[in-house]
Amino acid sequence: MCELLGMSANVPTDICFSFSGLRARGGRTGPHRDGWGMAMYRDGHVWAMHDPRPSSDSDLAEVMSKTSLKCDIVISHIRQANVGAVSLPNTHPFSRILWGKTWTYAHNGQLEESEKLPVGIHQPLGNTDSERAFCWIIEQLSVRFGEQEPALPILADAITELALQMKEKGVFNMMLSDGAVLYCFCTTKLHWIVRRAPFKKATLSDEDVSVNFQEVTTDKDVVTVIATQPLTHDEEWAQMVPGELCAFQGGEVVFQKKPNP
Repeated sequence: MCELLGMSANVPTDICFSFSGLRARGGRTGPHRDGWGMAMYRDGHVWAMHDPRPSSDSDLAEVMSKTSLKCDIVISHIRQANVGAVSLPNTHPFSRILWGKTWTYAHNGQLEESEKLPVGIHQPLGNTDSERAFCWIIEQLSVRFGEQEPALPILADAITELALQMKEKGVFNMMLSDGAVLYCFCTTKLHWIVRRAPFKKATLSDEDVSVNFQEVTTDKDVVTVIATQPLTHDEEWAQMVPGELCAFQGGEVVFQKKPNP
């Protein structure tokens, strides 16, 4: 299956360190050779890139692992294709416009009978189950709330409800953002870590790379990283439970809903 990487920060922050670890899994330390993509938000505006080549072999991925482009929210994805050809249109993350914002989404997993999900205005450009599920979610939110975006708790509840419906169709680990909030839903594997003062040193699991965050941050910085599997071996990552949704804003958890025991 694919792997996901997300970031939410209270100050513009680069993703170089974490993306270097994810990039290695895209064909070198992992089997995810079927493309990679990244969407980065800064002040609500998004910049996205996609490459159907393995991230470990991609010149563009190498540039992104070394270029300090500071942003508020990141969604990145390395693909191991199950449904749909290896192609640019099938490379995550996907984006659509809703309530005047660019919503971005990436998915890890495989869904049964996704072709039966009804979509209207928001048609898939590729032929993956992932993109069709995204179009369905955006369509459902639009129908449910019309032209007025609801308050965060109401919207997060609705996203949780829709994600649980996708969970019934198979594995549905996903990240979704409007540039202000990063929503993460877990079916099987998602882990996250909050880095704040006092900052410490961290070392990647897939690369011989370390960073002392105390040297590149201030005491006010809060940065949360979310990944399918922990990217470092000397930090303590929290693991989400199946059916849980977490929403992050400015590096903090602003909404969390777990299934009833």
